[in-house]
Amino acid sequence: MTKNTHDADVAFIQALAELLRENDLTELQVKREYGEDDSLNVRVSRLQPQAAAPVQTVAAAAPAPAAAPEPAAPLPEDPAAHPGAVTSPMVGTVYMQAEPGAPSFISVGATVNEGDTLLIVEAMKTMNHIPAPRAGTVKRILVEDGAPVEYGAPLVILE
Repeated sequence: MTKNTHDADVAFIQALAELLRENDLTELQVKREYGEDDSLNVRVSRLQPQAAAPVQTVAAAAPAPAAAPEPAAPLPEDPAAHPGAVTSPMVGTVYMQAEPGAPSFISVGATVNEGDTLLIVEAMKTMNHIPAPRAGTVKRILVEDGAPVEYGAPLVILE
């Protein structure tokens, strides 16, 4: 690797770190292709400050009446944990159609085949088509056109 390439890589990584900080992101991953057998994989992440755990105090209470416990309210489902979730492979901006005014790639209830474009994530002026990992039906679209997304953010639920 030449000194110029090394210097360019260092500047590239510094620009990624600045992008991470300016946009308050937690992680950024990029693969830079130089040629057929030459590439640079960069993953920049930062730790979020963790809030101190709240201190719980227990006060002595009168025994509760013997009644059937109420069922707990269901917790909201985390879309990223859904088995049909398609997540973003990169940080960028989501576009639901190929160009302004064109029809959207997908809609709720649409059937897609493996490899069909679900949406586009623009990263560093590059339009990256996000393919369907398997055939199925679009159950939910979790992002809006023009919205920023982070690496690993759920985009679509396929079933």
